[in-house]
Amino acid sequence: MAVKIRLARHGSKKRPYYRVVVADSRSPRDGRLIEEVGRYNPLTTPKTINLDLEKIADWQTKGAQLTDAVAALVKAANEGEKAAAAPKKSKKQLAREAEEAKKAAEAAAEATEATEATEE
Repeated sequence: MAVKIRLARHGSKKRPYYRVVVADSRSPRDGRLIEEVGRYNPLTTPKTINLDLEKIADWQTKGAQLTDAVAALVKAANEGEKAAAAPKKSKKQLAREAEEAKKAAEAAAEATEATEATEE
């Protein structure tokens, strides 16, 4: 029997909530499971990951394979990271920071020119 540790989708329409389950690879996505080993809610900020890493490791020693999505969740949980990435900066924020960096570089260049002129 090929056993996988994978996500089973729950929740209402457009409001996904996942259970991390151990299931036979031939069973349906949300169908019969062997054991639930965690939960994952992608809608909370930061994303909520509750995994029983001991059970997952135990199932892996028994030959269970992690899916790509579950492997990423386990990696994030092992590293103690949050599943949520840092918020991306808007184009306006990036442009503003570039402008400030440019002004700071110009001010530094003027300061070095002024010190060189006073030394002569």
